[in-house]
Parts: sequence; C-alpha cells; structure tokens
Amino acid sequence: MSYLSLFVTGFLAATLLPASSEVLLLALFQQGLSPALLWLSATLGNTLGSCVNWYLGREVLRFQNRRWFPVSSDSLQRAQRHFKRYGYWSLLFAWLPVVGDPLTFVAGTMRMRFSLFLVLVLLGKGLRYAVILLLAARIFAN
Repeated sequence: MSYLSLFVTGFLAATLLPASSEVLLLALFQQGLSPALLWLSATLGNTLGSCVNWYLGREVLRFQNRRWFPVSSDSLQRAQRHFKRYGYWSLLFAWLPVVGDPLTFVAGTMRMRFSLFLVLVLLGKGLRYAVILLLAARIFAN
C-alpha cells in the first residue's frame, strides 16, 4: 500500500495540482522500504502525471478561442517560443518546481512526439529520484 501511495502522490505532484512526492519518498525510505521499489513507484507515478499534462496540452488548443479558456493567447505563444528556444532537451528538467509541470503541458501544445517526450521525462524524473535516494542513504547512514 505504501508503494501505491507513493505512486499516486508522484502522479499528483506531476500534474498541474500542487503536491510533493519527495517528503513521502523520504519517509518511506526511512521506514526501511525497498529503495528500488520506492524509486520505481515514484518515477512511474511522476512520469505518468507528466504524460497527462502532455495529453491535456495536446487536446486543449481546440478550445483556445473560447472565452473561458484559462490562458491568454499571448501567454501561450510566449511559452511555446520559450519551449522552441530551449528545445526538447529542456524536458530533462520537467521535475523542477514551478516550471516543470507547465513545461510538459507546453510540450503537448507543441505536438511533440510522445515517444521522445516519454524518454526525456522518464530519464529526468528517474535521475532526480535516484539522486534523492542516494543522498538520503548517505545522510541516514551517518
């Protein structure tokens, strides 16, 4: 059940909803759960949440001319320009607070190829969780 909770928390943390999976990851690690399964649960949940953002970004543009659309055309174009400027490689940093979730959303609006999106986001998020667990192992070992 702990791994499922971490998966769900990781998923929610990667969507546009505010959440943090690192606290739960570290708490479960301190309880002695398998670091490999913790890494897998957090990485897969967080990556899947980013995939939802990509899909929403891909589908949302058909509504951009509606009055209720939450993002102005100028803001959307500015975000797309930034994404073009920094390129697909910027998705390796999709784990960053504040900019990471919108970055995955904008990748969807740009109709980025999903397979490339998935590889880059999975790699970035997996490395982030691996570093967190490695640092935790060193800190808690002392």
